[in-house]
Amino acid sequence: MRRRHQYVYTVRRFLALVILLLLLIGGVIGGTRLYHIFMASTGRQASDVPDAQEYPVRGVDVSYYQGNIDWEVIASQGITFAFLKATEGVDHSDSQFLQNWESAAQSQIYVGAYHFYRFEDSGAQQAQHFIDTVPAVENTLPPVIDVELYDTLTEKPDAETVQENLREMLEILEAYYGKTPILYAAPNTYRKYVSVFADDYPIWISNYYYEPYMDWTFWQYTDSGVLEGYDGDQECIDLNVYCGSLSEFFAEFDLR
Repeated sequence: MRRRHQYVYTVRRFLALVILLLLLIGGVIGGTRLYHIFMASTGRQASDVPDAQEYPVRGVDVSYYQGNIDWEVIASQGITFAFLKATEGVDHSDSQFLQNWESAAQSQIYVGAYHFYRFEDSGAQQAQHFIDTVPAVENTLPPVIDVELYDTLTEKPDAETVQENLREMLEILEAYYGKTPILYAAPNTYRKYVSVFADDYPIWISNYYYEPYMDWTFWQYTDSGVLEGYDGDQECIDLNVYCGSLSEFFAEFDLR
């Protein structure tokens, strides 16, 4: 009996040491990650740039700021996908959307449309405005709801109200297009409004300093990229990556 007690004690001690070691390793990794986030976000070290081998599926998102776009030229620079601004709120449509939608479809780029969410408008009305503007076309990416704060807001909207509106809009868009919509957010709007949807919807994160710490499907890693193929007043273009391989990209969004 004494030997058995000694054996149990030894096993427990060994397990305790293993757990302690794992906690120490986790603490070092976590601390290193937090230090990196701090240094990158404060400009003390270079921002993260996604490795082309790790993230080979690369894309852009555009609006009227990029002017007329030659999508064949864009595609020739290693761009696989593009999200095009379509609508905003309940009554604004991007002036370049239809031209971009039609022209990009003739290139080798897979396109989707995004809606800039307005906190003061209902989810149902915004969904209908998007539906009235964006055709339901096969072999395209799902609709995107862009959730970000803007200058005209006098205070941060209530999270519960926003989430109710977003849920309404997501359900309407999914029913109409037959595709699970994507939610776009920066870290601040992700934490306050979008994280509750993360288990059910693909997340597109905007972070210009470090690779997002939450699970993401798309990462907008810079708003100051420069490519050839557009003539707008704004020289820069947003650059993005998908979280997996090209075959995974095709499979996830039922593309061919």
